Amino acid sequence: MIYRSFLRPILFRLSPEAAHELALDSLSFFLGAAPIRKAVAARHRGWPLGPIKRFGLEFANPIGLAAGFDKNGTAAESLAALGFGFIEVGTVTSEPQSGNEKPRLFRLASDHALINRLGFNNRGAAQLAENVRRRPPDCVLGVNIGKSHRVAIADAIPDYLTSFTAVYDVADYIAINISSPNTPNLRELQRREPLAELLRALQERNDELAKDKSLRQKKPLLVKIAPDLSEADLEAIIEVALNANVAGIIATNTTVSRDNLHASPAEVQACGEGGLSGAPLRSRSNEVISLIHRLTEGGLPIVGVGGVFTAVNAWDKICAGASLVQLYTGFIYEGPNVAKKINQGVADILRREGFKSLDDAIGCSAK
Repeated sequence: MIYRSFLRPILFRLSPEAAHELALDSLSFFLGAAPIRKAVAARHRGWPLGPIKRFGLEFANPIGLAAGFDKNGTAAESLAALGFGFIEVGTVTSEPQSGNEKPRLFRLASDHALINRLGFNNRGAAQLAENVRRRPPDCVLGVNIGKSHRVAIADAIPDYLTSFTAVYDVADYIAINISSPNTPNLRELQRREPLAELLRALQERNDELAKDKSLRQKKPLLVKIAPDLSEADLEAIIEVALNANVAGIIATNTTVSRDNLHASPAEVQACGEGGLSGAPLRSRSNEVISLIHRLTEGGLPIVGVGGVFTAVNAWDKICAGASLVQLYTGFIYEGPNVAKKINQGVADILRREGFKSLDDAIGCSAK
């Protein structure tokens, strides 16, 4: 209530990007001291059903923060104290880049949505790794990597490999972003042949690094896909992903669609190009999750993201086939208690619906 009635109105008076930077800096400042961070973490525990195992990792709860909020890994330690079971930092590229020109982040408050065309603004993969080494989060950490703006699609593989190698030591899993609409031609990597080549190269590097560091297993590799795919395109991606032994699919990134918005056409047009996230993405994200679950017969873990604001929203994604759930725009609109509320709510729904565990509920509506 404090966030909605007091803090959010203040933040929403600022430009979206200024508000984002203020929130990120404030979290790092106020939760920087270990005693305060531990006290906050104790208050934000909200999943009473025990740890969850996914692709060889143990998650304290199924609710994570999606990539995009902490692009450089500067606040992951503080964010973990807010009750998230996992934090995904990035998207990060092989070298620092400033991203697209400002303004590049917009609110559609009447739709509980954001439009962004940030363009992978970040300080580079090596700097992210150093930031995380200094202040690692007390939860599973994913690192999301993307293609550098200056690199042509034809040269994408060496670029991804550079970032992959730089973040390997600090990441519990690595997400491959091939679906942002804000880097020119990036979504071409979702086509069968380029994706197969990219994943083959990354898994080869994964094997090399795991052996070199004497790891018991290589790092789980996840692929983040767009919601704006045809069923045929999605089938091809799943086939390639299974052949490449990826650990999971993150469904979905932002959408270029502007359908079914409450905001006026003039307001939407003023925002310009970019990826739409938040409540309007919810239904399409669930459709993609359900289709992946059916195509793989539940054999490929799905991280569901898109329009998650409440426990019911998270539950719908789990029923569609998601084994973990992420949010980003929901965190902006609902505030720092959102992970705890969703975790408690999902646990309550599980009990009410008679499921013994989260695993029993996954895909129950997709079937």
